[in-house]
Amino acid sequence: MKVSAQEEYGLRCLLQLASLGPGESLTLGQIAEREGISQANAGKLMWLLNKAGLVASSRGTKGGYRLARPASEIRLSEIIKVLDEDAVEGHCKSYPGVLDACVHTGDCGIRSVLVNVHEIVARALSGITLAQLVGTERNVGDTLHRIEGLRRPAAEQQQHRAQ
Repeated sequence: MKVSAQEEYGLRCLLQLASLGPGESLTLGQIAEREGISQANAGKLMWLLNKAGLVASSRGTKGGYRLARPASEIRLSEIIKVLDEDAVEGHCKSYPGVLDACVHTGDCGIRSVLVNVHEIVARALSGITLAQLVGTERNVGDTLHRIEGLRRPAAEQQQHRAQ
């Protein structure tokens, strides 16, 4: 599965908000600066996330963005669904060859594999909350490996044992 720039940046913007204390918020400019993206891009992402009810915004001198509900209640599957540009449909439309549409749209063995992989990933993402991604990479990795029973890559296992 390929994660789009929109999905990654949107998730990173949400992680910025998830790391805030109670009652705190960030302006669009602060979010853009912290993530190294343009204000226009951050604005588009925050608009999508606000429209979906994942973030709330307030105007004024003390205004900004904050999570609309606790990070422990926001699942990654929900975030990706908001930010995803329908990867399965997009894949089928991206490779039509020299024609306007793929010649295999009616009967395609590859499509069923892509749909099933997409469903497996969606199920895995539904078991992970935004709160579980806040922290250092090592702490997050440890948490995810406990939750999902994932195996660490060999190089990471050796590094983990050495520490």
